[in-house]
Amino acid sequence: MRIFIGAENAITPIGNTAEENFQSLCDCISGIQLFKGIGFNKQDVYLAKTAFAETTKFQTLIEKCLSELKSKVDENIFISQKTVFILSTTKADIEQHLVDAIGISALAIKQKFELYNDPITVCNACTSGVQAINLGAALIKAGLYDHAIVAGCDVISNFVLYGFQSLFAISDEPCAPYDLNRKGLTLGEACAAMVLSKNKTVFSDSPQEYISGSSSNDANHISGPSRTGEGLFRSVKNTLASANINASEIDFISAHGTATVYNDEMEAIAFERLGMNQIPLNSLKGYFGHTLGAAGVLETAISMQSMRNNFLIRSIGFNKPGTTKELKVLTQNKQTEVNCILKTASGFGGANASLILRKI
Repeated sequence: MRIFIGAENAITPIGNTAEENFQSLCDCISGIQLFKGIGFNKQDVYLAKTAFAETTKFQTLIEKCLSELKSKVDENIFISQKTVFILSTTKADIEQHLVDAIGISALAIKQKFELYNDPITVCNACTSGVQAINLGAALIKAGLYDHAIVAGCDVISNFVLYGFQSLFAISDEPCAPYDLNRKGLTLGEACAAMVLSKNKTVFSDSPQEYISGSSSNDANHISGPSRTGEGLFRSVKNTLASANINASEIDFISAHGTATVYNDEMEAIAFERLGMNQIPLNSLKGYFGHTLGAAGVLETAISMQSMRNNFLIRSIGFNKPGTTKELKVLTQNKQTEVNCILKTASGFGGANASLILRKI
């Protein structure tokens, strides 16, 4: 069974649609700014924040993102009993709803869009977005649904910000993935969404094809990745095998690239072991920050835009190689044919996930 994917949309500090965001990336516009006195002990912190009311931001982002997405597909998909809605998030609306951070918003979304089925939530650290897309495809392939609406959303809360500060993971300047002088991650917030379907006629614009995806857990540490990249290596190897695709057929890698010392090093080792370290690669964290549960969906949506426009975005913040294994990090925007992409994600607890999309 072929699975089609399209109607991608995204809301971030630099755009309110996938197209707007892609144009901002082409223009090398970053949403990261310095916010005075909002960190732990009133520290100044670099963040990428959206301009919506703090008290309703999580739900508002999802509603606006899905409303735009709805205009790009057959509107009957939203109310069909053969459609599943999957929400990817890590902490959801924890600042406003400590006891039920996800459920209250998920129910409100179901009611607003008249969804037939109860939403499914994927909450597996920073791999949540990629795993949510993989889950949607798996449910369609299993014959349980014909369509999947996948949305990823996370917003910055004190709980999340202070938590990362306590791990000494927050950079005191905009993050610089894979760079020798990187100092840690920058947090961001966003919402992105897309539709997967077994029927390509439901899309207003030509969709792309979801080929395969998988996940693997190296169980190395509660917050630190495997030093050998074992989990990411296994995930990508399995994804390539199930897709029956050789590494040489991948035109571009949308990598995780958090700009932390251990994550970037782990990815470089994994890609070297896979024989993929000469494939053009970027991290979008320098533009959006690390959007946690939204990252996988957001970065997949941008990768889809890259395929539509045959245009690769440079990895902002990268100047000098900072990993022991070589990576072909994009230092300039590049107009080139993009037919097949690999998206990867890694997260706390040893989680790793990947997927492959192809132009049709």
